[in-house]
Amino acid sequence: MHHATDNRPSGQRPSPDRPALLLAMGPGIADRLLTDAHRARLAALSRTDPHFVAHDLTAPTPRIAAALAEAEILFTCWGATPLTAAVLDRAPRLRAVVHAAGSVKHHVTDACWARGIAVTSAAAANALPVAEYTLATILLAGKHVLPSARRYAQLRAAHDWHQELAAAGNYRRTVGIVGASRIGRRVIELLRPFDLRVLLYDPYVSAAEAAELGVEPVPLDELCARASVVSVHAPQLPSTYRMIGPRQLAAMPDGATLINTSRGSLVDEEALLAHLRSGRLRAVLDVTDPELPPPDSPLYELENVLLTPHVAGSLGNELHRMADQALDELERYAAGAPFADPVRPSQLTRSA
Repeated sequence: MHHATDNRPSGQRPSPDRPALLLAMGPGIADRLLTDAHRARLAALSRTDPHFVAHDLTAPTPRIAAALAEAEILFTCWGATPLTAAVLDRAPRLRAVVHAAGSVKHHVTDACWARGIAVTSAAAANALPVAEYTLATILLAGKHVLPSARRYAQLRAAHDWHQELAAAGNYRRTVGIVGASRIGRRVIELLRPFDLRVLLYDPYVSAAEAAELGVEPVPLDELCARASVVSVHAPQLPSTYRMIGPRQLAAMPDGATLINTSRGSLVDEEALLAHLRSGRLRAVLDVTDPELPPPDSPLYELENVLLTPHVAGSLGNELHRMADQALDELERYAAGAPFADPVRPSQLTRSA
């Protein structure tokens, strides 16, 4: 068995030759991820057919098995096969995984780390559209856009909107960010130009680091009690399951908005529904638990809920940003340089 361990920086390769590469991802993903220009760049940087994609590495066809046996790099995206020890045994030359998406937890296993395989991901590129979605919904929530739009459609007449929306506006509104994840930090960065107070709950962020971020660190319950908009950006971990529960939801002020673009399991949905049905709270939910709410879920119908089908992350042409970042990393690897954004196993205990 070949073990790809050495003393080079993560992602640095031993040979100046163009590396053999295999595209490995779910059906249809490559056609959405890669433009003709991306495929041309792949072909220039590696020894690969940029149109050949392996969807299943567990029971490979002869062509996939041959490509896997030669591959120095796997170029992966959503739907990639988990890289178990059995799969890796078929890839004795594998030295790196370049993931053109966010989290690698689905397919990069302990067996990869045990064999010293270098890993990088385009998580930074995928964080930006989530942060942009969050920024937009925070500002719309502060302006009370969703309720006023629905009220306007009901009234269809002249109305004293200044009187009705006297409590609306984004001047010195308090926003609470739950989790200084990569996405949470991008949201904080995007919020800086606005006249907002930003609170942060993250047990791993020191007071000095919070000061550098320009946020006020507070306990979770205090954040929920003080913020008129609470946005969830913590990773899905056993320790974060239902972290926004009955106590936190009850602490939120009347009329506050909960935004969740992380994972549905972080919010106690039944407890949230009680506050939504009463009209006390509003919610913007891009993720739910289960991921697809059942057809009779009240989330589809409640007027104080904006429910979107997990679209905050990279969508449409935003996938090309992830491809660009992944190809930049491939270019570094092919040149013998280390990855600019390596993933290390120690990070995965505290990240998505």
